[in-house]
Amino acid sequence: MPTARPPLNVSPPEDPDRCEVACVHPQAVARARAAQPDEGTLARAAALLKAVSDPTRLRLLTALGTGELCVCDLAAVAGTSESAVSHQLRLLRGQQLVAPRKEGRVVYYRLADDHVAGVLGNVLEHVGHTAP
Repeated sequence: MPTARPPLNVSPPEDPDRCEVACVHPQAVARARAAQPDEGTLARAAALLKAVSDPTRLRLLTALGTGELCVCDLAAVAGTSESAVSHQLRLLRGQQLVAPRKEGRVVYYRLADDHVAGVLGNVLEHVGHTAP
C-alpha cells in the first residue's frame, strides 16, 4: 500500500534559523570575517571548551576556584576516586587550566591563572541568569 503524501500546496515547516530570503550584507560579512581568530586559535579554544564540558571537570575547577586542594580532597569534593580525579586533572593540565605543586608525597592543584576563574565565573553566571 503506498504511503500518503502531503498535498503539494503545503509549506514546509518554518526553520527559525534560516532567512526567508537570500540576502547577504557584504559589509557585515567582511566585518565578521575580519574578527575571526586564526584556525590554530579556534582549534585551541574548541579543545579548551571541550575540556571544561564535563560535569566532573567543572566540579573540580569550581572547587579549585576556592583555593589549592590536593588530589584526595578533590576526590572527596567530586565524590569519585583519586584515580578518576587524577585522570581528569591530567586532561585539565593538558589544557593549562590547572597547575600542580608537589609537597613531599602530596600533589596540590590550583587554577592555572585568573583567566580560568573568569571563564568559569562567566559561564556559571550566564547559566544562572538563563535558567528556567
